[in-house]
Amino acid sequence: MRQSKLFTKTIKDAPKDEVSLNAQLLIRGGFIEKLAAGIYSYLPLGLRTLRKVQSVVRDEMDAIDGQEILMPALTPKENWEKTDRWDNFDALYKLQGVNKKDYALGATHEEIVTPLAKKFISSYKDLPMALYQIQDKFRNEVRAKSGLMRGREFSMKDLYSFHVDEADLDSYYEKAKKAYYNVFQRCGLKAYIVEASGGAFTDFSHEYQVFTEYGEDEVYFCKECDRHQNKELVEKGEIKCPYCGAEREVKKAIEVGNIFKLMTRFSNPFNVKYVDKNGKEQDVIMGTYGIGPSRVMGAVVEVHHDDSGIVWPEEIAPYKVHLLALGNDDKVKQESDNLYEKLVSAGVEVLYDDRDDSAGIKFSDSDLLGLPYRVVISKKTLAENQVELKKRNEEKSEMVNLDKIIDTLK
Repeated sequence: MRQSKLFTKTIKDAPKDEVSLNAQLLIRGGFIEKLAAGIYSYLPLGLRTLRKVQSVVRDEMDAIDGQEILMPALTPKENWEKTDRWDNFDALYKLQGVNKKDYALGATHEEIVTPLAKKFISSYKDLPMALYQIQDKFRNEVRAKSGLMRGREFSMKDLYSFHVDEADLDSYYEKAKKAYYNVFQRCGLKAYIVEASGGAFTDFSHEYQVFTEYGEDEVYFCKECDRHQNKELVEKGEIKCPYCGAEREVKKAIEVGNIFKLMTRFSNPFNVKYVDKNGKEQDVIMGTYGIGPSRVMGAVVEVHHDDSGIVWPEEIAPYKVHLLALGNDDKVKQESDNLYEKLVSAGVEVLYDDRDDSAGIKFSDSDLLGLPYRVVISKKTLAENQVELKKRNEEKSEMVNLDKIIDTLK
């Protein structure tokens, strides 16, 4: 992509109504644009990053036998009434269609996936089964003020598993735990599994929390036994670990995923059963597993940044390389154009700053956008038949022969 053709431009100052760091940097860099509180457009650079996060999630869900589907976002009232959540799910967006028929915009999809799965489950031979989707969700959040961290419309991967018994659910649950660690690691996040309230589903669930001073949550962290708890699960004033008795540290954190053992909470209302080996009907046991790709994107920015801008992990960066052509020299332009075409042909994702702007503006924008590698071509570097190569997360740059830069980057 030539930056002169890019739809968006960077802006110097963050919007005054944005208090969260992720929103400030993403808006300044032209990754997203705010339409209303908790509602954002994903612009070309931001959409590339979001899709890369979704691709990582998709890889890891496929690896644990998840089958991707896509369910409607518009959901009928009757499904929510069956589970007693039409009047008890505060964040539901409700609307009325023709003939005064009531609907909700999908805030989650247990009410939709469960009767869907029922149509294909009859015998124990049909289980286990795991279905997932990556879709926009809609929640009427009271506090939509944290950028991509707490949106009213947001990208969500929700996976649902169906099992013959609790032992089979436990086995899959452990596979999901490992898959979640893989997702966060590939996205550049160190996530800790944290015990949390199970709400209406179970005694407790597990959250994946990333520790950062910018986090909204508080986690009671135990370095001795490595079992941690969300603030809501901790008895008031109890700083000691209930498992090993060690003193715990309270850390700020961002929740990036959660998993629940649903048991029969949703299979019972929809009468989802299977016939076992002895010909007897049994209840189907369920689990649910959520990751918000948009939330992960925001969390990455909160964790990976410096005073100059974003520092994207390589796997989810919108482009791998930022190529900067400095000055108006004809040879600089020609060599930069040539290198750009060669990088594209070699399959290297590159954003080429071919704009007629000063070196200061180009360097500043490059730091703000935060691509993993910056390659600079100038009259000075070409005098030695070289380019300047710098990693965004390192202070020092190095000079690389112009003829070897593609191999170096690949």
